Amino acid sequence: MGRYVIRRLIQAIPVLIGATLLIFCIVFALPGDPVAALFGDKRPDPAVAEVLREQYHLNDPLLLQYWYYISGVLFRGDFGVNFAQVPVSEILAGKFQVTLNLALTALIMEAILGVGLGLWAALRRGKATDTMILASTLLLISIPTLVTGFVLQLVLGVKLKQWTGLDIFPVAGVFAGLRSYLLPGFVLAGVSVAYLTRLTRTSLVETLRADYIRTATAKGLSRRRVIGRHGLRNALIPLITYLGADLGNLMGGAVITETIFNLPGIGNQLFTSVYLREQPVVVGTITVLVLIYILANLVVDLLYAVLDPRIRYE
Repeated sequence: MGRYVIRRLIQAIPVLIGATLLIFCIVFALPGDPVAALFGDKRPDPAVAEVLREQYHLNDPLLLQYWYYISGVLFRGDFGVNFAQVPVSEILAGKFQVTLNLALTALIMEAILGVGLGLWAALRRGKATDTMILASTLLLISIPTLVTGFVLQLVLGVKLKQWTGLDIFPVAGVFAGLRSYLLPGFVLAGVSVAYLTRLTRTSLVETLRADYIRTATAKGLSRRRVIGRHGLRNALIPLITYLGADLGNLMGGAVITETIFNLPGIGNQLFTSVYLREQPVVVGTITVLVLIYILANLVVDLLYAVLDPRIRYE
């Protein structure tokens, strides 16, 4: 197991380099001058602008700029500084906790609702409940996150407070503690809940058709034991894969949700940094998200052996 983990971490290095190089090239290709964007509407002094370009290696070739960045990340853990001389790691540290709280809230909602509804639909396959759940998930997939966010913000955040006088779902900021993440967490998890519900239903239906399920039933085991101990445990393997990969999707896809609900997370910071062409911040944010993807996939692979004893890593 230890050798497998080390091998996977070594394999992650070219993935990290490829992803960061790609985003580095995209940011480099954006129109406009990042130094001019730093001064806003004011025209920068040519001498000052030239000093800044030299300081941040903007006059160097693209690959040389990338080498300065990736060597700092790999060998010193240094993500660089932005144009205000603030370390990127400090910027991300202040924003990361908000996005992590939002992503974990969405992931918990997704796991509970997705697996629960999928299990319910699978056990009532072909009945009205199954049809209603499948139709609801299709509707949820069809509605853009932007629309879902504004509608729920209006209905549950504004109208519900006017009707009941209770501020249950704050509509902006993180001033209400964990309650601040309930509404944006559901908006962020909405589409994933729909996909996970369908995946759970399909996986469990296929599992319940297996020979070992019929054997367990023939031996006289209770339906709850057959489904819980034998059926659901084996059906969880593709669900764990989806949830592990979706953690990175939730953190990377929080840009729209954080903007709607004015959450000071890395999604909001990423949007601002792209607009200002703060290359170190954009690439640093993407690097963190890539690392989360890699670690989440590694944890998922290790969980396979827990769920299915037949899986071993040499």
